[in-house]
Amino acid sequence: MAVLVVLKFTEGSWEQGFPVVLQIAAEGATVTTEVLGKLPSNPALVLLYQQWQRAYQSLVSSPRLSAPVVQVTQIPSPIACQQLAQQLQAAFQAWLRAESFRVIRETWLEKLVADQAIRVVLQTADVVIQGLPWHLWDVLARYRQAEIALGRPSFDRIPSIVKTSDKVRILVIIGHSQGIDTATDLDLLRQLPRVELLVLQEPSRSQLSDALWEQAWDILFFAGHSSSHSDRTTGSLAINGQDHLSFSELKYALERSCQSGLELAIFNSCDGLGLAQELAALKIPELIVMRELVPDQVAQKFLQYFLVSFSGGESLYLAVRQARERLQALEVTFPCATWLPVLFQNPAQIPPTWQSLTVGPLTPSPEPAPIKLPRRFPPMIRALGLGFLAGCLMVALRSLGLLQEIELQTLDRMMQLRPAESVDNRILLVTIDETDIKEQPDRGQGSLSDTALSQLLKKLQPYQPKAIGLDLYRDFSIDSKQKQLQQQLQQTTHLIAVCKSSEAELNQVGIAPPAAVELDRVGFSDFISDSDGVLRRQLMFMNPDPNSSCLAPYGFGTRLAIEYLFAQGYEPSFSPEGWLQFGSVKFPSLRRPMGGYQSIDDRGGQILLNYRSGKRPFHQVSLMQVLRGQVAPDLVKNRVILIGTTATSASDYWMTPLGRSAKTQIEGVVVQAHMTSQLISHVLDRRPLLTSWPQVVDMGWIIGWSMLTALLLTCVRQRWVKYPGLTQMAIVLLLGGGLSVSGYALLLRGRWVPVVPTLTALGLTTIMVSPQKFARHES
Repeated sequence: MAVLVVLKFTEGSWEQGFPVVLQIAAEGATVTTEVLGKLPSNPALVLLYQQWQRAYQSLVSSPRLSAPVVQVTQIPSPIACQQLAQQLQAAFQAWLRAESFRVIRETWLEKLVADQAIRVVLQTADVVIQGLPWHLWDVLARYRQAEIALGRPSFDRIPSIVKTSDKVRILVIIGHSQGIDTATDLDLLRQLPRVELLVLQEPSRSQLSDALWEQAWDILFFAGHSSSHSDRTTGSLAINGQDHLSFSELKYALERSCQSGLELAIFNSCDGLGLAQELAALKIPELIVMRELVPDQVAQKFLQYFLVSFSGGESLYLAVRQARERLQALEVTFPCATWLPVLFQNPAQIPPTWQSLTVGPLTPSPEPAPIKLPRRFPPMIRALGLGFLAGCLMVALRSLGLLQEIELQTLDRMMQLRPAESVDNRILLVTIDETDIKEQPDRGQGSLSDTALSQLLKKLQPYQPKAIGLDLYRDFSIDSKQKQLQQQLQQTTHLIAVCKSSEAELNQVGIAPPAAVELDRVGFSDFISDSDGVLRRQLMFMNPDPNSSCLAPYGFGTRLAIEYLFAQGYEPSFSPEGWLQFGSVKFPSLRRPMGGYQSIDDRGGQILLNYRSGKRPFHQVSLMQVLRGQVAPDLVKNRVILIGTTATSASDYWMTPLGRSAKTQIEGVVVQAHMTSQLISHVLDRRPLLTSWPQVVDMGWIIGWSMLTALLLTCVRQRWVKYPGLTQMAIVLLLGGGLSVSGYALLLRGRWVPVVPTLTALGLTTIMVSPQKFARHES
């Protein structure tokens, strides 16, 4: 059942703090839970919000804005804007973790279930609170079926109107649109199912007023230039090249339209909070606006994603959330794009669905004819039914995660049985063992001294490697005598350093990268192990914790692959699905359930790690070999160089599908090499990634094998052989062997199929079918 959650800011100020009331109720029912908390005073957060706002506004080109953008002395870079956004997010999260607000946080977590559909309404008149990124609140992020909307402190329920049309009626206003593309918006609206549009292209005031008075509309849509006044309590629309219209000038027409059934207004234009305030006062139930200036491309993509989801049957709240989250793929070019769309809603109104906006013809359902069943099903049908039942049982057990551990162990065993692959000649490991630590010059902090690192870089540079990865933590300052190393770290643009992200849930602080290396040349070292400690997945990218000392968005291996592939002409980007992409080659992110994984943390961009098989997957030399000039230039030229420790004292060893024992565990730098190699080899050589079929195909595979087993066993028992018992055993063994070989062959091609659940279903089918006495002429 859907739930309504209201956060009501009744009074207060940034200097004195804000009392906040939390109300929880089932959709359409009375409030069952109400608690009072308080957010403390925080004027600094207002200043930080205003700094971010100015930085963001200075970056936006081609906005849908009718008022001039405030001029700034210096135009920040996108990185600076992102850094301000991260600072604002961190300060905002800290504010919401205040002790006086704890009762609201704990009540929310206690009363609400993670998979519930939740409609959250934030009632406040404070424009700064309305502009903050509430969708990033860590509590709200736990609820995938929830979305937050803004609302006025006071509201009234509007009487519902009985729909008389079988189409969704939309009044489309295309206002003054110089410099922006509103034709795309109109094309998207025309593609909607069961829709009737009236398009007003740069209308006059009277034309717009007449359209609102004379006809009933379900949705009001505006595209063009707009703006809010400085206090964000009012706004205006540029309905044509001359007229800037405020809603107070259309008050009676809009009230008439609401009385006639207007349920949703969409303003795909800039700076819409002031517009929303005015329209909500006129009792329009649902509004979608943009908080800030919106780039033209962002406005078009949001509209496209929202219309597809909403007209496809998603609720209004989830359609907005899905469309907003899909904008994340644009944030490389348009920072903070996911911060812009926001719902403004009357809490007393239940949001409409696409279906509720229409009335379809209703026909009475005919009475079902009586079904005549035979006294007994034919043997074949009965056997297929038992096979289907056994397969469904295995599918259910698998979906509950009861087979996950044994499926992962089986995957490990099959990966160990793969034939050896050739050495990856694109990668060279420079390792540091106990001997190298003792013999290196000026032994200092860590496994590699400043002097040794400086000499190592000096030796490698003339050989022209494509990328150099330093898989060693160096969060300490460089010796003051090593000015040359400082310059080398700053000037070696293809040098990638490493840092470690913090984990607030485990109270683990991060490890910062070297101070001399810029953030865009840093990758995080974090690995994701499964519950049994085995490393089977690669974390390519993630959203770092803004409070962490490691803010790198890409994994270390991913960042090295990006550096190498960029030199080969492959520029990284993100697909509309949010997948990492090089040219036309995509890396689909792992989302549960996937293969044998049913319950895992699938945050960030993860893929299965297809380890390179063989005892010697990469060329490897020691630190002292390089320093003594004992390495051939061809081993370095045009390669990715990974520098890391293999010393036992470093304790950087990992269990992998290739081995769990102390002798077969792999050093961290070698794991990073596997991750780098996987990405490069897939792009350049089309070496397969490890993927699985969609869950519905996995289900069909399991049930299909089970039904085939039942069919063959029944045929044998009925009429075809002299010794059915032995023949049945042979069939089961052949099917089991064929299934295992098929699973192994598909794995060699990068496809992880459900071998264990299918073998289990095959055995269960045999137990269920074999005792059945199927007569030859049973009727």
